Amino acid sequence: MTPSLLATLLASRIFGVFARIVLTFVFWSAGLGMAADYAAALAEMSHFGLEPAALFAPAVIALLLAGSAFVILNRWAWLGFGILAAFTALTIPIAHPFWAMEGAMRIAEFHVVMEHISLIGGLMVGAVLCHRLEQER
Repeated sequence: MTPSLLATLLASRIFGVFARIVLTFVFWSAGLGMAADYAAALAEMSHFGLEPAALFAPAVIALLLAGSAFVILNRWAWLGFGILAAFTALTIPIAHPFWAMEGAMRIAEFHVVMEHISLIGGLMVGAVLCHRLEQER
């Protein structure tokens, strides 16, 4: 049984929006950061072998911002959750290939990958909950 104060908070529309903003923070802040420093975004794409960087950078920015907006606004949330989960999964072999590293870097990147997998799980839960909300309408 959920305590009444907590139940009221969880039922709040405002809290739901806040939760979706917090869940997607890592994505929309990265998208805004890349848009604000486009030269760094191009350098990051090149660093990870994503060429032509001028094609990949705007695509990544658009995906991060659009996916986040879909989730935050709870419009086509399933698509937003899917975009963000797929993006997160793709960063593992591209940016965090711990299996090809040694020593402390291997351990650090392994932990980053575990965090990414947990985030993907959270996005999956979000998709399930938003789907249930759509069915209740």
